[in-house]
Amino acid sequence: MAWLSPAFPLGGFSYSGGLERAAHDRLLEDADDVAEWLAVSLRHGFLWNDAALLCEAHRAAGDAERLAATAALAVALAGSRERHAETLALGAAFVAAAGAWSAPGDEALPPETPLPVAFGAVAASHGIGLEVACQGYLHAQVSQYISAAIRLSLAGQVAGLAVLSGLEQPILDQAARAAASTPDDLGGCTFSADIAALRHEVQHSRLFRS
Repeated sequence: MAWLSPAFPLGGFSYSGGLERAAHDRLLEDADDVAEWLAVSLRHGFLWNDAALLCEAHRAAGDAERLAATAALAVALAGSRERHAETLALGAAFVAAAGAWSAPGDEALPPETPLPVAFGAVAASHGIGLEVACQGYLHAQVSQYISAAIRLSLAGQVAGLAVLSGLEQPILDQAARAAASTPDDLGGCTFSADIAALRHEVQHSRLFRS
């Protein structure tokens, strides 16, 4: 709970995962659009890949070679320059901050570790269950993007909470699916979200870093 709190010093509040560009291009206009956008990301997009990578890292905890391969795969799956920078920056911040709870095996993490890989490996080294860790991670990520949507005036706070409530079961479902996944299950099909993330890189005026 401490690691997933908005107060944990990662800086995730400064990223929107392409939501800002999607709002700019009017692909998203209200809370219902945000809910569908995030639901699709959970099933078929980068949130699904994050969940599968987290679970692979959890299983690989303490194995430096396997963790390095998982981290390299996560970096390769970052579909834009900003997504690449985001996952590595947040991963480094997480490893540094979670060092206050050091555990055997943490030293096996590669020097540059994307956030889901870092979270999965560190959670495993502390004996946190695979599916529980994935549930918490996805809940925190979805909450972060809902917060971004609120700041983009796509939804008010009450509507944002309704979006979160409606996504709780999909979060549980995808965490269970990820817990049974292998790297062969990685992949996505979210063209609009991927293009929005790429177009954000050249957006002139913006609030977020992705």
